[in-house]
Amino acid sequence: MPRNHKKITRIFVENALQDGVEIELDKSQSNHLLNVLRKKTGDGLIVFNGVDGAWLGKITQADRKKSVVKLLEQIAVQPKNIDLWYGFAPLKKARLDYMIQKATEMGVSNIAPVITQHTQAQKLKTERLKAYVVEAAQQCEVLNIPKIEAQTTFKKLLENWYVEHGERVLIVGDESKEAGSPLATLEALRGKKIGLLIGPEGGFSDEELAFLYTQDFVIPISLGERILRADTAAVAALALIQAIIYQ
Repeated sequence: MPRNHKKITRIFVENALQDGVEIELDKSQSNHLLNVLRKKTGDGLIVFNGVDGAWLGKITQADRKKSVVKLLEQIAVQPKNIDLWYGFAPLKKARLDYMIQKATEMGVSNIAPVITQHTQAQKLKTERLKAYVVEAAQQCEVLNIPKIEAQTTFKKLLENWYVEHGERVLIVGDESKEAGSPLATLEALRGKKIGLLIGPEGGFSDEELAFLYTQDFVIPISLGERILRADTAAVAALALIQAIIYQ
C-alpha cells in the first residue's frame, strides 16, 4: 500500500468494493469514527474487505442517523494469500488477543482454536476472534483476513486431518523435543501445504504427545532451549515458517 496513505484511518467492511460505491457504515463503526476519532464529512478513509484490495474513500455523510463513505479510487490490489493454517490452544483474554493479532499480521490464512487437555480457556466466541483479526488488519495495513474456523478438539483434529486437510503437513512446536535448529526440517517442506499447531501454556500431555508421534503427517520441531509462552512460541514458529518455507 502507498506509504503516503499510512496516516489515514482504515476500516474493514463486508461490502463489495468498486469505484463510486457508497457504503453505509454500521452503528459501531460510525460511533468509533465520529465520536472517538472525531471524523467529519469530507474526511478521507481507507476501506478494505479482504477481497477487493484497498480503496481510498471520503465520508459524504456523518450525522446521528448514519455515516456514509464514497469510494474514490483503488490504491492497492488484493495480494495473494499464502496458504498457512494455524491451530492453537486457547489462552486467557489478554494473551489470546495478542496471539491472534500477531498471527494475522504474519499472514496466516486460517485460524483454528484447538482444545487440549491443558487448555486454559475452554470456550471461545467466533465473533471475538474475528474482532481481534479485523483490529490487527486495520492497524497493520493487512489486506488478507484469516478465516476463523470452528473450535475443535485435539483428538478430532488429528483423527480427521486427512479428510479436512488432505496432504497438508502439520508442524508442531514440541517443547519436549531435544533442542536443536529446525532449519533443515523446514527447508525440506518448501512447496508443501503447511499447518502449524501450538499447544497450551502447560504443553501437550504425555498422552497427546504419544498420539502426535503416531501421525505420519506431523512434523515436530524444537523452538530452542528456552521454555516459551504459547503466544511467544506461535510468533517464533510463524516467523521461521515465513522466512524459510515461504521466502
